[in-house]
Amino acid sequence: MEVRVKNNFKALSMAAAVALALGGIAYAQPLPGTPASPPPAAANAVCDTCGVVQSVNYVEKKGEASGAGLVVGGVAGGVVGHQIGSGRGNTVATIAGAGLGALAGNQVEKNMKKKSYYVVTVNLDNGKKKSITYSSQPAFKEGDRVKVVDGKKLALLAN
Repeated sequence: MEVRVKNNFKALSMAAAVALALGGIAYAQPLPGTPASPPPAAANAVCDTCGVVQSVNYVEKKGEASGAGLVVGGVAGGVVGHQIGSGRGNTVATIAGAGLGALAGNQVEKNMKKKSYYVVTVNLDNGKKKSITYSSQPAFKEGDRVKVVDGKKLALLAN
């Protein structure tokens, strides 16, 4: 009987020691005066593509005329001007119509070729600036927290 009690006592002691060791690992705390372990690296990492929207600007770039509008407008204006008056009046009307038609045609061509777009400027967390261009009005406004995706579009981040 005495042997059995000793074996049970040994087994019970070993089980208690293992439980205490495992419990100590699971709930390990730094000793007083010992510096705590540093936070995970991910918490300290700076997002190089994250930042705050500095501005959203509408840009309208005037179209450039190739001369086609000038020529077509001049011919059309000359034809219309030729229909007015007779003699010297007809000649003056033809020249005036051609001149006004050329100016109008040139302006129409420029208007057809003008481009408008939005530029969103972001102050990145790493200190740099990034500008992204949108063809239609973006959903971002000044002060929004965003992330640059693929270098050409923005994603809104939760604040």
